[in-house]
Amino acid sequence: MEAKRTLLWLSPKPNQAVPVETLNTLWEVHRLNLNQSPRPDAQLGCGARVGIIDLEHYTPDGFPQLEDWLDSLSPTAWVGLTATSPRDDGRLGSLIGTHCADYHTLPMDPTRLNMVLGHLWGMADLQARLAQSQELQLQHYALTGHSERIRRIRSLLQRFAETMEPVLIHGASGTGKEVAARFVHEHSPVNRGPFIAINCAALPPTLTQSELFGYEKGAFTSAASSKTGRLEAAHGGSLLLLGIDELQPDQQSALLRFLQEGLVERIGGDGPRTVEARVIATSTSPLQLLVDTQHFRSDVYYRLGGLEVELPPLTERLEDIPHLVDIYFASLQAPRRGAQHWRLSEAAMRALLRHDWPGNLRELNNRLRQAVLLAEQPVLTPADLGFSGEPSHAQGGFSLDDFRARAEQQAVSCSLALTHNNVSAAARLLNISRVSMYRLMAKYHTPRGSVEALSHLSKPPGGSLS
Repeated sequence: MEAKRTLLWLSPKPNQAVPVETLNTLWEVHRLNLNQSPRPDAQLGCGARVGIIDLEHYTPDGFPQLEDWLDSLSPTAWVGLTATSPRDDGRLGSLIGTHCADYHTLPMDPTRLNMVLGHLWGMADLQARLAQSQELQLQHYALTGHSERIRRIRSLLQRFAETMEPVLIHGASGTGKEVAARFVHEHSPVNRGPFIAINCAALPPTLTQSELFGYEKGAFTSAASSKTGRLEAAHGGSLLLLGIDELQPDQQSALLRFLQEGLVERIGGDGPRTVEARVIATSTSPLQLLVDTQHFRSDVYYRLGGLEVELPPLTERLEDIPHLVDIYFASLQAPRRGAQHWRLSEAAMRALLRHDWPGNLRELNNRLRQAVLLAEQPVLTPADLGFSGEPSHAQGGFSLDDFRARAEQQAVSCSLALTHNNVSAAARLLNISRVSMYRLMAKYHTPRGSVEALSHLSKPPGGSLS
């Protein structure tokens, strides 16, 4: 007899007899109390792929723990169980449209509900098997973690996704910008439409028009047939401009009409076509800085809208590293990889937390992969991870005093940058005396001239803050 599949039952009254019992013949129901906070260290979900959210008595303020549960149990596919149609309640409809793959209106129809759950379980199982057949990349888990910073990023992207406004995502290499873009698409109103990604760095200037806008048959000598441009192909879905800061000024100007009016015109065409697509753009550098230095067109930047988010480097979310390591090691437990159970020694974990991570998630992934391939024992050491054993100069130690010292040093540098190296104004900004400011500058070897390069980042319209 085939073993039952695990089904999560997330409810404010998880122990009620109905309607859960109608599912017990096919599913092993794992009950979770929506009124309690999830524990990060608990084995939540027990490997379940699908679940039901009991929203029968939903009120906008009634389930304060819901977001925490959904974060903890991701990537479960959810079915919302409601007393009324979500079309009649805007907030309920928004919740279900954002977090659920389907919904079921009471009274319960076991046959239909089992069919929906079975379909979702099968799709989730297929996706999991496909993921196991490929080498795991931690960049795909860029938004995973319990740190306050990454939780705020997820929440912000969630709110951005509910609109159709353009979204601009910037961050250092390896922080997961494309993953964040896909998150926006998958939680947006057009998530069932196409997701078209354009690698701007690989877009030759001479082919910009034909690649972006397409062409009609006979538009030029080699145009033997019509071609749909990448912008037009995104109609009804999302368009990702990956690395938009890599575009040349002429290429940027080609996007203006599309960004402003949603119109594209094929080469050799007889008129513009309307394209309705969600625009998402990523960049390594903040576009506002590039605009200020005249390396990016301001008219294009402002047409990308005001919904902007910066993905944090790994050094600003160190508390997520143990969780990311667990994810990587869990992927190695598949039968095809043998029964080896890897783990980090205490020294190895300290080395990870002390490192400055210039390559971010990509570097963490590479170090773990190297360690697993080359290590002779399942308990990995700093040497297995490619560390010499000495803490990185940039990250320093891991004591409370070390963190305080780095915070003080950053406060000194930033305040001097904001005040254009005016020590008195910087001291006032930090609410300390001028003498204390000089002492901090001497303590951290921060001469006034060392922050001149940062001054232009925050120069107010009226001049110096002093």
